[in-house]
Amino acid sequence: MFVPLWDKNPLETVRFQFVTMTLIAINIIVFAFFEIGTFDLVAQMTSEQLSSLAVVPRELISPVFTPDAATQTAINQVASQFPEGLTLITYMFLHADWLHLGGNMLFLWVFGDNVEDAMGHLKFLVFYLLCGIFAGITHAVSQASSDVPLIGASGAVAGVIAAYLMLHPNVRVWCLVLFKIPIRLSAGFILSIWIILQIVNVVTNVGGATAWWAHIGGFIAGAVLVLFMRRPGIPLFDRGTGLAE
Repeated sequence: MFVPLWDKNPLETVRFQFVTMTLIAINIIVFAFFEIGTFDLVAQMTSEQLSSLAVVPRELISPVFTPDAATQTAINQVASQFPEGLTLITYMFLHADWLHLGGNMLFLWVFGDNVEDAMGHLKFLVFYLLCGIFAGITHAVSQASSDVPLIGASGAVAGVIAAYLMLHPNVRVWCLVLFKIPIRLSAGFILSIWIILQIVNVVTNVGGATAWWAHIGGFIAGAVLVLFMRRPGIPLFDRGTGLAE
C-alpha cells in the first residue's frame, strides 16, 4: 500500500492550482457542514434523503418519481432541489468519513496541480467533473439493481490519476509504504500498482463498500480525456523525473 505525500514537479503554465485547491476546499466545507457539530446532517438523513444527493444505480438507470411530503424537513427541502441527473455531480462532494475524504483529497492535492497545469483552469474543472460523471455512470451500469448510494470523489480523482500517469510517469513521488516507511518512487510505479489493485478487486468481485467500477470508469475517462484536453504542445509521457533539488 502506497500513500502519496508530495512530488517535486513545478508548475509551468499556471501560477497557482486554483481549481485543485478550490475543489479540495469545497469537499472539506461540504463534509464539515454535513458531519461536524450540531449539523451532523448525514446522521439525520433518511436513506431517501441521502439518495437524492448520491448516485443510486437503480434510480439512475430506471428513474422513479417520489412525491414530496407536505412536512418535509429542512434536510429534505435541500435535497429535493436536485433532480436525479444532478446526483452525478453532487455525489462527488459527499464523503462517508474523514478517512474517505482525506484519502481522496490527498491524491487530488499531490497529483491535481500538474494536471491542472497541463490543461488550464477551466479545462481541468470540466475534466474533473466529466471523469466523476463517467465514473458514476459506470458504477450505475455495473450495479444497475443496487439501491446503495454512491458518494465520494474517488471516481473523479481516478481520472486525475490517469492523466498524471500519462503526463508525468517518471516524476519521483515521496510516499509512505505500509503507512510508515517513507520512500521516493516513480509516479508510474505507484499509480500502476494502484490501477492494478482496482482491476484485481473488480475481477475478484470482493464486494464491500468500495465502488471499484467507479474507479475504473473514472480512470478510463481520464486516460481518454487527457489526450484531447491538455494544452497544445504538452507532451505525453514526459521524461522529467523531478529529481533536481
